Amino acid sequence: MRRYPFGNAGQSFVLSRKALDHFDRHRQTRFWHLEAGGLLFARFDGARTIVDLATGPRPTDRRGRCSYRPDRMAEQREIDENHATGLHFVGTWHTHPEDRPSPSPVDMASIADIFRRSRHALNGFAMVIVGRDPGPEGMYVGLWDGAVIHKLAEGPIEDDPVADQTRPGSS
Repeated sequence: MRRYPFGNAGQSFVLSRKALDHFDRHRQTRFWHLEAGGLLFARFDGARTIVDLATGPRPTDRRGRCSYRPDRMAEQREIDENHATGLHFVGTWHTHPEDRPSPSPVDMASIADIFRRSRHALNGFAMVIVGRDPGPEGMYVGLWDGAVIHKLAEGPIEDDPVADQTRPGSS
């Protein structure tokens, strides 16, 4: 589990072990690995947004070494299906073929467009970029607030086994 505090009210964005394992499976560690990506789904637990599920990549996504274009219709189906189970769409993730990733202009335009077009009551959307380095420095975690992205720094891990459990009925 990784925890990223934000805001002044003790809020935090938490990536579950299940989501982190999913990212690790798609890390671009070889020159022939293609970019991958998908959506982030979370549950809200007080001031914590806990990402329980990362989806993608899908067979219908368009992927290259340095590009990723998701199948938007498949994404909408994922949003509808997961919302029905109590998980909320809170952002996107994708890989970069660099050790320590940072958002490209295309990434920024994409998260802005998704935030603008989505029906939601959130103050921001998450953007996770997974680089080649396996540690915290190999992952960019940011929150788009509708105007600018705020890079989040990893905080201390809380001794909270509930935050690292998958939702009931999931595998």
